[in-house]
Amino acid sequence: MATFGLRGKSLLALLLACLLALVPAALIGWLALQSIHEHFGDAYARNATLLNREKIRAPISRELALSLRLADSEVTRQWLLDEQDQAKSELFFMEAEGYRRDFRDHAYFIGSVASQGYYFNSNDEPLNPEPRYVLDADKPADSWFFSSLRDTDKYNINVDFNPTLDTTKVWFNILVKDHDGTTIGLAGSGLDLSDFVRDFIASENPGVSPMIFDHNGAIQAHQNAALIALNSGADANAQEQFSLFGMIADEAQRDQVRSAMQAALAEPDSVVTVRVALDGKPQLLALSYLPELGWYVANGVDLDSAQVIDGEWLLPILLALGGLILVLMLLFALAIERLLLKPLRQLKYSAQAMASGRYDVQMPTARDDEIGELSTAFGVMANKVKQNTLELEQRVQERTSELEQANQEMSHAQKKIGDSIDYASLIQRSILPDRELVNALGEHHAVLWRPRDVVGGDFYVFRSEGQHCLLGVVDCAGHGVPGALMTMLAHAALDQAISDCGMQDPAGVLQRTDQIIRKMLSDAPEYKALATNMDVGLAYVDLNQRNVTFAGAKIALYYSDGKTVDLVKGAKRALGDKRQAQYANHSIALETGRTFYMSTDGFLDQAGGEDGFGFGNSRFADMLLQHARLPLGQQNTAFSDTLASYQGDYAQRDDITMLCFRFD
Repeated sequence: MATFGLRGKSLLALLLACLLALVPAALIGWLALQSIHEHFGDAYARNATLLNREKIRAPISRELALSLRLADSEVTRQWLLDEQDQAKSELFFMEAEGYRRDFRDHAYFIGSVASQGYYFNSNDEPLNPEPRYVLDADKPADSWFFSSLRDTDKYNINVDFNPTLDTTKVWFNILVKDHDGTTIGLAGSGLDLSDFVRDFIASENPGVSPMIFDHNGAIQAHQNAALIALNSGADANAQEQFSLFGMIADEAQRDQVRSAMQAALAEPDSVVTVRVALDGKPQLLALSYLPELGWYVANGVDLDSAQVIDGEWLLPILLALGGLILVLMLLFALAIERLLLKPLRQLKYSAQAMASGRYDVQMPTARDDEIGELSTAFGVMANKVKQNTLELEQRVQERTSELEQANQEMSHAQKKIGDSIDYASLIQRSILPDRELVNALGEHHAVLWRPRDVVGGDFYVFRSEGQHCLLGVVDCAGHGVPGALMTMLAHAALDQAISDCGMQDPAGVLQRTDQIIRKMLSDAPEYKALATNMDVGLAYVDLNQRNVTFAGAKIALYYSDGKTVDLVKGAKRALGDKRQAQYANHSIALETGRTFYMSTDGFLDQAGGEDGFGFGNSRFADMLLQHARLPLGQQNTAFSDTLASYQGDYAQRDDITMLCFRFD
């Protein structure tokens, strides 16, 4: 069993080595295949879009050209000006029959502005010179006619259902104008929507969704008829559910699609691609613009399911590779058995004897190779281990006594340090205005203060005089004990600056604090080597004037009413920075329902999520918007829970302080 176990383990190690060697090769191959797949997917999407565009351009342009000629015919114009004239009527319908035979669906329509009559003739029934019905502006089914007259300069292409004719078509609505420019009617033809989708839009390739949409994103043609925005060509107010943008949930991706539409509009012969999620599925959207029709021809390609490359060649390659690996493993296993495993088994028994404490064991007969050198080394090692073991046992006894004494001294010192830091934490907490905030503001404020260590470099300030108060947050350089010492220095400097400048001028307080800090440390020879800068945000609240005056040094003031989130940025340089900065006051109205927030960068920089990225400004603004209408106490809890959920198992990077207030 021992021999079989050694052989088995050796083969297993060989197999693992082969697999480990295959991992980077497989990874490189997979990346190359992915790159090829994406390249061919992009090329497939572009070619399919170009093909659909050319399939659509010629027949649709032909139908549009015929419709324009019918609408611009002098016979059509003279008849619409005098529909009751029998001779003009006969001449018009005779000419219109010629157009009808040329139209793809062998049908045409004309609507009169004067009589409101709607005429329609097709190949399915005899010529009817009488109107099918009278158009009514109050009927939703007739809105296309009046919208086209009102909103169209020359023509529009509209997908709509006609309940009277019981047909859904792609209609070409062309304005008929008198010589003086007066619109006297609407004429044109239509393509049956089912035939249009089957001939020009349908795709048998799984994972490919061809579509047509207009400048507003309203879908004009799609394999799923429920997505088509009927009457959007005549009336631009299509519902979002019938729009391409209704299929895209992410606003950033919507903006990317709009940019792609602008690029395609600028170069009509080009195809623009963009990656989006359509109905929640990642797809490559390729689109091209048809200027003649005012349409965008597009294809949504799901690269995971669309067959963009032929994968039949992969299986033979994988089988050949697997066979080659198997042959190499067999040859390598045979060589290992003969050259290494058999000699090692001879050494095993000697090693087992040494393991049992018999260091005077005789080694196997030496060989004139590496295995022989190993046997000789084993013998030398046995003698040395025996001597060293005796010496070590004596030294261990001596060192054990010394270590016990050292551990007692270290434990005592550690307790003193811990007690000192705990007491420093009590001192630092004593400068925080918790009681003043509760007594003065009560439920109108909330504070999230979370030092990274027992003590930290963040603190917050509060001053109150009648209907005026000053609130602020401060982030000193460093954290732990150095940061805590800086907070004491910063707190004293802020107190002096407020006394000198008054609460009503936050920018002046920042400027004065910067001067005091520099004066305190300018005489120290180590000044240039110290990190003495600090980020500060101060907000002066005037309840009589309903106004907030803010000044910041690398700290911003956010405010939200639950509908939008805005912010006032602080100056780009901190207090005590190597280069001095000028700080300015910013005024914001203290509106009912508006909540104000100041936070140090510990919240924004906290790592978390799947990739360990910082919390970030965008996610912070979304969090404020989501909870801005809640009572401040509930907001504070929600912010803490949100940060904890995002942070997960990542350690806290920095001290975190967040102060929010609202005066309704």
